[in-house]
Amino acid sequence: MKTINQQKAPALLVLIAFAIVYIVWGSTFFFIRVAVHSFPPMLMGAFRFITAGLLLMGWCLYRGDKIWNKKDIINSGISGILLLFVATGIVIWVEQTLPSAMVAILVSAAPIWFVLLDRQNWSVNFRSKSTIAGLIIGFIGVILLFGEQLEGILSGSNISQKIFPMFLLIIGSISWSGGSLYAKHHPSRFPDAANVAWQMILAGLLFFPGSLMNHEFSGLRLSTIPAQAWLALLYLILFGSIAAYSAYVWLLKVRPATQVSTYAYVNPVIAVILGVIFAGEHITIVQIGGLVVILGSVLLINLSKYRKQKKDEPTIIAEPKEKELVERTA
Repeated sequence: MKTINQQKAPALLVLIAFAIVYIVWGSTFFFIRVAVHSFPPMLMGAFRFITAGLLLMGWCLYRGDKIWNKKDIINSGISGILLLFVATGIVIWVEQTLPSAMVAILVSAAPIWFVLLDRQNWSVNFRSKSTIAGLIIGFIGVILLFGEQLEGILSGSNISQKIFPMFLLIIGSISWSGGSLYAKHHPSRFPDAANVAWQMILAGLLFFPGSLMNHEFSGLRLSTIPAQAWLALLYLILFGSIAAYSAYVWLLKVRPATQVSTYAYVNPVIAVILGVIFAGEHITIVQIGGLVVILGSVLLINLSKYRKQKKDEPTIIAEPKEKELVERTA
């Protein structure tokens, strides 16, 4: 089986990129909910991704980067459609009806789909007991984290109305994993910013037909949208799309996909922490246990990668300079 070699990257940059993806994407569920209560969902997706894509493309033009290659644009478009239009579009749509806790639970299954869909690395992933154990334990941790909310949601009287959005979220999770793997195994020769810009622009354009089909332009008055919704959209553009999504696409190039996918377990942790700090929410003992289990699962998933990296490091034996000088002059 052919495996994809990882590009070398400074450990500090990798750490910063993971921190951005973990923290920023952990907060986007909240900001999507704020924005979608005032913006039509498909139109909001179009505004978010086209604006972010055009900003990035303008930056690429300013730097003089290469931005036009038919094959690379097609690869970027396929990745962007699967990741942003299908997967993220489903999240935007279902947050009109489903609580963010339910969305977080179903989206957190993404790392499992990463392993199942990454056929080129089956021999590596399924051989690692720590990776498989970490994936399973991480999903259990998310259930513990939101178990009480999940019980309340499922015990409601309108559960039948939530089945279809839940099914859509599973499709979205599969699409996100598939799009991520496609981007990893079909890397673009564009600079990272241009690659991300094309993904966003092409995906954003597809939101417009959905907006028309949903009759979102009829009666729309942008002047009536409250300031907090505009600020939430601005946050999603600058931080959720440009900063975090760019960091995510870059991480797919330099780290294993199963390792990058741990964001899906950590994001709910960040969401809970932000809720406790800024919204005055309470956290139970069971939820604390869920946080610990999730963080432990991330350690397990990364354990085999750290071991392999340490094993592959070359051993360099330095000899005294005096001995080298004598050998050269002998």
